[in-house]
Amino acid sequence: MKRKIITAILAFSLITIVSVSCTDDFVDREIPYSIGSDNYFNSEEEYNKALIAAYDILQSTYVNVILGEIASDNTFAGGADANDVVGWQQVDDMTHNSVNSNIRDVWNWMFSGVNRASYILEFKDKTEFEGKAQIIAEARFLRAYYQFELVKWFGGIPMKGDARFTLGDELVIPRSTAEEVYEAIENDLLLAIPDLNVNAPQVGRVTKGAAQALLGKVYLYHATVGQGHSEKYAEAASMLEQVIGSGKFSLKQGADYLNLFEEAQENSSESVFEVQYTDVEGAGFGCLQCSEGNVAVGFSGPRSYEGPLFTSGFSFNIPVPEAAGLFEEGDNRLAVTILDMSDCGCSYAPAHEDTGFFNRKYIPRTRRTEAAGDKNLTNPNNYRAIRYADVLLMAAEAYSHTGNTAKAQQYLNEVVRRAYGNQDHDITSSGTALTQDILKERRKELFGEGHRFFDLVRTGQGSLIPGFSTGKNELFPIPNEEIRFSNNLWTQNPGYTN
Repeated sequence: MKRKIITAILAFSLITIVSVSCTDDFVDREIPYSIGSDNYFNSEEEYNKALIAAYDILQSTYVNVILGEIASDNTFAGGADANDVVGWQQVDDMTHNSVNSNIRDVWNWMFSGVNRASYILEFKDKTEFEGKAQIIAEARFLRAYYQFELVKWFGGIPMKGDARFTLGDELVIPRSTAEEVYEAIENDLLLAIPDLNVNAPQVGRVTKGAAQALLGKVYLYHATVGQGHSEKYAEAASMLEQVIGSGKFSLKQGADYLNLFEEAQENSSESVFEVQYTDVEGAGFGCLQCSEGNVAVGFSGPRSYEGPLFTSGFSFNIPVPEAAGLFEEGDNRLAVTILDMSDCGCSYAPAHEDTGFFNRKYIPRTRRTEAAGDKNLTNPNNYRAIRYADVLLMAAEAYSHTGNTAKAQQYLNEVVRRAYGNQDHDITSSGTALTQDILKERRKELFGEGHRFFDLVRTGQGSLIPGFSTGKNELFPIPNEEIRFSNNLWTQNPGYTN
């Protein structure tokens, strides 16, 4: 799906299905044309078009990644000045509230994904054809993926089973609990896994391994919901073990590792699930989610950059001053992760909160051809949503909680040995010390990839984030207008006002 054959994708809005829409707003009541069961899902082609539309929202998850980093202790918001994308600045300072357009983007776009996938599931039995089980399984994965993003950001959300939201639902369907959302996600993935191919039918599409990895991750998060579900650690370990034991994935080594985030290593053996981006279709600031390119990449690049390998951006998502110091001497992850402007043979224009560091994994690369539209909004860099290194670290964490120290050390040290190229830095701790060592390695291995904030929150260490208020900032606020839209049926998260 890196280069889409179908460019005029069906625009499925959250509340209804609309033929001409770019916003997918949760509150969009305009209905120029409705697609319903009577005039759609009558052929394999129509199911495939609906599936493409459900995949298309993945490209909007760029905002989840960049904002997830900014919310953590990994990066500053940056930008031209303290008022540049004020919603990101507020999240960086932990001063955000329920009136924040950037947080609302996460809510809107992820719910659009839920509704597009649910639309397929609503009519999953209408037309029979060979290969439909795979399509339905992919739709279940995608809905689980979007709902997982929502529950991470907002906690409990409204849910409607295998049906799309329609006008009026917001007045009668309350927010489910986070526990109920996790159970629904797990159910979707358990139903999807048996019908998914081991090998992707097309580059970028979901595989059995991707669904198993996501389910293992969901179990790991679910283990800390409410009073905690310690049994979920064992379930996570078991599911992630299936991914590891499949033999389908491996860690890139040597030069391949040093180029892991370059185009040549996209969809490699280390990618369990990867969001596909392309620069052949452009977009503008009026509709960022319309871009087929990775918007976060342009935003994260150095301003007025002149030098080799990279190009300019808007200087957001700036690694904190201590970022480079996280990596010990000999750790190859430093060169992969941090672009040090004092040692790059380049020049740039320092901007707000400049530290001299940039997120090397996701900044604009020099391209062979010009991008369509605004080149800062259409970068083709794929997002490695689930890497095999992440799977190994999640498995290590799960095993550390079940008391299987040997397995935890084994999988942790696979990642550590790749980082240093030898066994000299093997970790031999046990118990809670081992769990903490795993979390430290997660920060180094996954720096700049959007996971740090949620790792801190789910392990009860949010207080490490400057400005973080325990009991409040574990979740983001439900957008004010969504609560008004529900006539206050949807309650606000603790610590926030409407």
